[in-house]
Amino acid sequence: MNNPYFKQLSLYILNKDKMPDLAILAEKLQEVAFVPCMGLDWDSVGFANPVPFGSNIVFPAQNTWRIALKKEEKVLPAAVVRDILDEKINEIRETERRNVGRKEKLELKETITDDLLPRAFTKSSKTEAIMDAKYGFLMINQSSSVRAEILLTKLREALGGLEAKQPRTKQSPGSLITEWLLRGSAAGHFELDSDCELKGLGDAAPVVKISRHDLTVEEINNLLRSGKIVTQLGLSWQDRVRFVLTQNFTLKRIQFLDVIQEEAASQGDDIESLTFTSQILMAEALSELITELIDHLGGLIPE
Repeated sequence: MNNPYFKQLSLYILNKDKMPDLAILAEKLQEVAFVPCMGLDWDSVGFANPVPFGSNIVFPAQNTWRIALKKEEKVLPAAVVRDILDEKINEIRETERRNVGRKEKLELKETITDDLLPRAFTKSSKTEAIMDAKYGFLMINQSSSVRAEILLTKLREALGGLEAKQPRTKQSPGSLITEWLLRGSAAGHFELDSDCELKGLGDAAPVVKISRHDLTVEEINNLLRSGKIVTQLGLSWQDRVRFVLTQNFTLKRIQFLDVIQEEAASQGDDIESLTFTSQILMAEALSELITELIDHLGGLIPE
């Protein structure tokens, strides 16, 4: 089965009062549902079933709604086009006794590409997200801001608009994780884990990556005192979630620990029950984690 748990996260704050209801969300996403690449199309993007069972375009679990944006792309290796083009150029030289100019080469290449495209292999990918109506969060299973924005843009287009903004806090995440690492401990329900990334100032500054190491040792403090800042910090939360927090407020390498997975499994081990329960527990843990983290950052800056 597909893994129901997110491994990374980009966060957007939604206006809870202006969120669409479930029926409207499903209706609007169905209107822009994914269709495979056809003919001379290079790619196709649309919303698709987010779970490996059923056919609904939104998978609801209590106040959380899982969606998925699917992208399919044609794969046409440049070497294949180049080999066929070389053969065609050699054929013209031998049969017509003339050279092929630059413009004609480009035209031949376009013709060859158009001929091959309908028969090209395809590759597909999905970007999942959960809309949490209780907390007003859009959580995207993606650490790349570019890919997260693609899903958000498509969601806005489908709904005819959606109030969603990146979290802007009074203290920056980079400043907070640097402060926590410098003092050798986190705050609240957070604890330091065993990974971090430090970076000096300037465009060509060196980057130091530390993995599976005690983060309270003097050597790391010395690096911080020399002017380096923390760009990524491994943390755990309530012994339920491990993750790496970045200076851009994204979460990477998320791991939901045994206590959550065992709780989900206790509610039923068939794929639908497990996905339903896992989604509720995952979203609740992430939303509570994020809410506490925002508090440590001094709260959101009002627009």
